[in-house]
Amino acid sequence: MIRARGVLALAAGLWLAALARDGFDDWVARTVLPPLVPDTSVLVEDRAGSLLRAYTVADGRWRLAVAPDEVDPVFLEMLIAYEDGRFRDHGGVDPRALARAVAQAVWNGGVVSGGSTLTMQVARLLEESGTGRIEGKLRQMRVALALERRLTKDQILGLYLLLAPYGGNIEGVRAATLAYFGKEPWRLTPAEAALLVAIPQSPESRRPDRHAGRAADARARVLARAVGKGIIAADQAEAAEREVVPVARRAVPAIAPHLADRARVAEPMARVHRLTIDLRVQVALEQLAAETVQHQGERLQVAMVVADHATGEILASVGSAAFRADARQGFVDMTQALRSPGSVLKPLVYALAFDEGLAHPETMIEDRPTRFGSYAPQNFDRVYRGTVRVRDALQMSLNIPVVELTEAMGPARLLVALDKAGVGYRLPPGEAGLAISLGGIGVTLQDMVQLYAGLARGGVALPLRWREDGVSEEGARVVSRAAAWQVGDILAGLAPPPGAPENRLAYKTGTSYGHRDAWAIGFDGRHVVGVWLGRADGTPVPGVFGADLAAPVLFQAFARLKPALDPQPPAPPETLLVANAQLPAPLQRFRARGAVFEVGRDAPAVAFPPDGAEVERLPDGVMVRVEGGRAPFTWLADGAPMVTGERAREVVLPLMGAGFTTLSVIDAEGRSARARVRLR
Repeated sequence: MIRARGVLALAAGLWLAALARDGFDDWVARTVLPPLVPDTSVLVEDRAGSLLRAYTVADGRWRLAVAPDEVDPVFLEMLIAYEDGRFRDHGGVDPRALARAVAQAVWNGGVVSGGSTLTMQVARLLEESGTGRIEGKLRQMRVALALERRLTKDQILGLYLLLAPYGGNIEGVRAATLAYFGKEPWRLTPAEAALLVAIPQSPESRRPDRHAGRAADARARVLARAVGKGIIAADQAEAAEREVVPVARRAVPAIAPHLADRARVAEPMARVHRLTIDLRVQVALEQLAAETVQHQGERLQVAMVVADHATGEILASVGSAAFRADARQGFVDMTQALRSPGSVLKPLVYALAFDEGLAHPETMIEDRPTRFGSYAPQNFDRVYRGTVRVRDALQMSLNIPVVELTEAMGPARLLVALDKAGVGYRLPPGEAGLAISLGGIGVTLQDMVQLYAGLARGGVALPLRWREDGVSEEGARVVSRAAAWQVGDILAGLAPPPGAPENRLAYKTGTSYGHRDAWAIGFDGRHVVGVWLGRADGTPVPGVFGADLAAPVLFQAFARLKPALDPQPPAPPETLLVANAQLPAPLQRFRARGAVFEVGRDAPAVAFPPDGAEVERLPDGVMVRVEGGRAPFTWLADGAPMVTGERAREVVLPLMGAGFTTLSVIDAEGRSARARVRLR
């Protein structure tokens, strides 16, 4: 008792001597302060500012930035009332509180109440110093006085909110509310606010997850003080005391973990990363991913991407079913892995064929065993349907027709279109062959979603973005509006999986060679969703099919995205909507490349305008002329029929737009010629 009295008396004496000493102001001004900007956790937020993921600081502690105006006002009132009632009035040290603490200690022979102000506690937290030695207490007083001269009261309060210890590696009120309540500190109950005031006084012995009883007792004392100060009513305090103290610590959010890691790598110096992700959609899709693989063995993996094809913003990106080192290799972001797309590239091939004037959805095409040089593809089910409509060939995902179209255009045409769409790809060793249209190429899920987003928005690419501060700039036109709509209309006519709604979702499935990858990608009038399933190590998954496994997940993803689909757009006015019998003769039946491009002595040729010319538009369009060939003639502009059944060799096409245009003419025997011109 004598020692306690002596120490406290000595503290008071030294402090009073310092106050009376000449040069006191200079003594405070010369105080060397610790760093006033503590390291804080890197935060990743969604489009609305909600927390997706946080990272610990260098020493492994959770310390999340928060400002006083981002904390429940009742908590702040309780904190000041309990810890430092005159916080807004004193200059860092409260002489009245200090004198009272010394007098009580001397009288009672031990510490009854503390004399530390909130500013002194901030000084101690900044320097991570203890309170048991007189030198430490004096140092805290000196630092507190200096802090008050350099910072505002709100800045000092902000440092306390950031550094207050809450047990273990939890520092600061925001980390504490997430760990103990699973919520942000914006709005707290009186019980939660009182508990957060009480814990820092003895953070290890009052940790609610380890010492719930002590935490409840300390909370009760804070509540009693709050009632006495008129902060809350007595009945509120009684209800708060009945509220259960949290007995388990929650995990700090780790939502969209793969994308969060990508954000840190992209901007390593940023403290806050704002993504285009929608928290609600991301959480719903992560839950769907976990459910999808729950009863599918230990190695099957799933990935999903959801995007708004009107803006190019990615709303959800699920790289795996769970972000952990398990048999599924959950740490690998499968939205970025190069995989074989199987049949999901086919819609692009058909759209290009429509633009080239090679086919129309109602064109008849052969599905029979065919050899293309040394390449002899087969249908997936080894069954051939004979003569079918192009529409049916795409819906049934037949292999022979799409290879015939690829051969007619040339594989390079498909690669150019992928480049325009912003799709990165990896080709197998050797020359690019016809097999690329059946998935003989490596692409990522995110890039395939970007490709389908371009089809959904009328054939114009729009690079997807996932950073809120990014800018989506419209890309190149990949296919015409009419071709994009025709493909979407065909895909919207596909029957949905069993049990899924009949909602005209335009979608395509795919299965790669050897059953290594199962895909389903679809779009409505606003959103596009891509689903991939397989094994991260690329080994086969026996029996996996895109239609059976991935398609149901795609429809579930749309159901969790929104209650109803946005309608598909109407057909552009230039779209040729007729039955097969009303098509121009060359489009009624697909003819192989040799037949379509065969050049004879009397083959048609575009006599005017010549290839590469710059042409002035007339008031009613552009005059064109064909030489050779046999009437009637069909004229196309960028693959869209402009004039059919024309017997005259000279005609005016109603072309009014400026820019580069490909003019094509097809005669009665299916022979064709082209000219690339610029209209002005």
